[in-house]
Amino acid sequence: MSATMNQMTLKPVEHSEIKTHNKLVKTYLIIGGSVIAAMVVFGVLMLLQQGGAIQLSSAAFYQFLTIHGTGMVGAAALASTALMWYFLTQYVSLSPKIFMTNLILFLIGVAMVVLGVFSFKYASAWTFLYPLPALSGNAWSAVGALLYLAGMLILGIGFLLIYIDIGRAIIKKYGSLGKGLGWDVISGEKSEKDAAPPTVVASTMVTIVNTTALVAGGIVLIMNMINVINPSFTFDPLLAKNLTYAFGHIFANAIIYMGVIAVYEILPRYTNRPWKSSKSFLVAWTMSTTFTLFIYTHHMLMDSVMPKWMLIMGQVLSYANGLPVLVVTAYGALMIVYKSGIKWDMASGLAFLSMFGWVIGVVPAIIDATIVVNHVMHNTKWVPGHFHMYMGLGAVVMIISFMYYLSKSDSDVKPSRLDKIAACLYAMAIIGVSGSFLVSGALSTPQTMGNTLSGMDGASFVRRHIGYLLFRGIHRVHYALHPLSQISK
Repeated sequence: MSATMNQMTLKPVEHSEIKTHNKLVKTYLIIGGSVIAAMVVFGVLMLLQQGGAIQLSSAAFYQFLTIHGTGMVGAAALASTALMWYFLTQYVSLSPKIFMTNLILFLIGVAMVVLGVFSFKYASAWTFLYPLPALSGNAWSAVGALLYLAGMLILGIGFLLIYIDIGRAIIKKYGSLGKGLGWDVISGEKSEKDAAPPTVVASTMVTIVNTTALVAGGIVLIMNMINVINPSFTFDPLLAKNLTYAFGHIFANAIIYMGVIAVYEILPRYTNRPWKSSKSFLVAWTMSTTFTLFIYTHHMLMDSVMPKWMLIMGQVLSYANGLPVLVVTAYGALMIVYKSGIKWDMASGLAFLSMFGWVIGVVPAIIDATIVVNHVMHNTKWVPGHFHMYMGLGAVVMIISFMYYLSKSDSDVKPSRLDKIAACLYAMAIIGVSGSFLVSGALSTPQTMGNTLSGMDGASFVRRHIGYLLFRGIHRVHYALHPLSQISK
């Protein structure tokens, strides 16, 4: 037991340095948590509009949609970056100055985005698909588009600095990013006991995929900005869409890969059992590193101009990516807790709950990545249904778990019964909202329309969409049984 505990021993750090680091981390969490709470308000307002309880103009609805999607992902990324940075500093030497620089750039970027959306009515959603920023039909001005796009670019630069610093630190400590992923252990050059810890492995993966995502995002943002300033400058819309979704999907996906570090660090501390980087664990993370870079193509399944091999790859890799890390992490969480005598509290309980949210959130995503399903449901509420479950009950719960862990280890604050009640209510609310989205998606309800039920009572809406769904199902079965009829058409 002493040998395993030695593997978990942290490097000595000056007390004043720890306090400074913790203050920065807490600032990240306060800002990230506050923005997430504000974005929830915008989400509720959009639901009330779609349910007919309030009246919003179309312009206001799409402004809310834009700020909700952008702000929620950005804030969750900020908070999960703080989580990753906090634990990773216990294994490698990171720069607090770059950590602070990212926070400053984040605040500047958020201010520009908010100004562009609410003062200049920019409302393209987070996707800012070319050429929409420049061709809005006078819905917003060029100034609004430039503020939003430039704000997003500044946000990306801040995060990119963080990942470059993390990559530098991992290479300095372990020799290369490949060794940070444990390739030397997978190849047999080193034994499992000498493998990089799970926190380093996860951080290496996030560094690789998010650096790629942010570079892709930076390229398409700059091209969009040039097009807004000079409309005669044009570029391939299909390339722009690929770059946009490569950026957005990878960056949003990586939030949970940063958040899961809380599970790897908190549960071992509560159970006095180390979370080991086994070969299967390392192989799973290497697979996810590779697959995460390409699975954004399942967002392109309805684009008939895409190369067919890319669409097939999007479906196959989306299936494959959803399982390796999730399986080894869920299984590891069960095994590390089993007969450990763990004393449950808010931090450990929420860390364990987040695994449930991750598991059930991934399933609808895998279903949607199936081409015949995607053609029917991808532009419906099925997509936000899976994403709200995945993020709300997975990544955000990991962040909240870390908040409770930090408050317990860094102060005398103790959770009360009210905390437990709030956690239960939150979990039920997320399941309810996500479940309603999934049901609506199965009924073919469009995901971004502000007046879904306008001019139609609920019963008529349900009958119409059930009939449509049955028609689409019969249509698919017919073509599956009679492929020649599809070819002839």
